[in-house]
Amino acid sequence: MPAGACDCHVHIIGDRARYPMVDDRHYTPDVASVLDLQQHMDALGLTRAVIVQPSVYGTDNSCMLDALHAMNGAARGVVVLDREAPDALLHAFDACGVRGLRLNLESSGSLDVTRMREDLQAWAQRLQPLGWHLQVYASLGVIAQAAPVLAELSVPVVLDHFAGVLAGTSLEDANVQTVLRLISTGAAYVKLSAPYRIDPSQTADEAVTALATAFIASNPDRVLWASDWPHTNREPGKSPHEVSAYRRIGTQKLAQGIDSWFADEAIRQRVLVSNAARLYAF
Repeated sequence: MPAGACDCHVHIIGDRARYPMVDDRHYTPDVASVLDLQQHMDALGLTRAVIVQPSVYGTDNSCMLDALHAMNGAARGVVVLDREAPDALLHAFDACGVRGLRLNLESSGSLDVTRMREDLQAWAQRLQPLGWHLQVYASLGVIAQAAPVLAELSVPVVLDHFAGVLAGTSLEDANVQTVLRLISTGAAYVKLSAPYRIDPSQTADEAVTALATAFIASNPDRVLWASDWPHTNREPGKSPHEVSAYRRIGTQKLAQGIDSWFADEAIRQRVLVSNAARLYAF
């Protein structure tokens, strides 16, 4: 692993008594502490991480902010906020190491493209002076419909989890081509993370690798890697308020993905180190 390698998408889940979760959450994860994260990073040879606010905390970012402090400069943060949040709060978060804001359209169940466009434009105007980016978690179809707006935003855009392209989807698919254009023109970054979200059966490794290869070929300066640790999950048959076990994704599986997608050392250096350092200001 190259020096300064970064995991660009992890979550910290704290003690529920100290960090209460929102009542309308879709799942309940168990504790995943800063110490657990550090062990995950050590096992892979990583020295940097980006802690992303999970949906279970809504807009209360306190658990993530406390984790940033505990990481002592080795992590950056991505928050979730209401549009009514004051600019003073954004500046305070920036001083804590926050470098982006996440619009999570999947957890909310929203597919309102008009509202998505309004949110993107409003947030971009506010985040641009801070040098932050917008991280978008949405289905491929929604991303494709919003592409004209994404391409013109004044801040970097990061598309979560392979931009929602399901493994096995033809690279000639119109929506896939739209996403590839966003990447190739530099309008957006794509995060190669959580292949189990685009390949639920985890039996399409070749298709996932082909997709990763296509993204890298389109613009290696706009590709990021992430583990999605600790691999949140809602177990079948469990209610949203019952604790669901994390997916069992071992270090070896993650390392195999890195080796498969970034076999070229120069590409590995770009994706794992340079791109992340530039975007998150490490």
